[in-house]
Amino acid sequence: MPQHKSAEKRVRQIKRRSVLNKARISKMKTLIKRVRSSKTKDEAHEALRKAIKYLDELAAKGTIHKNKASNQKSKLTKFVNRLS
Repeated sequence: MPQHKSAEKRVRQIKRRSVLNKARISKMKTLIKRVRSSKTKDEAHEALRKAIKYLDELAAKGTIHKNKASNQKSKLTKFVNRLS
């Protein structure tokens, strides 16, 4: 148990942030799966656009590292470009 008032506040903040981060990471994974499960190039391109935008948002907020976002965007773009 926290011994100080500031430590109690940190516990509350961490709980709130972990719930938010978990939801954000889950949405990120869903968007990535949508790109990977796309059958047509048009469908994949639209899903890629949404995924890239969301990855940039997460990197800006600090939920994921900017290099992780960059690597994901690169992998997804290569995947979409390989589709016929």
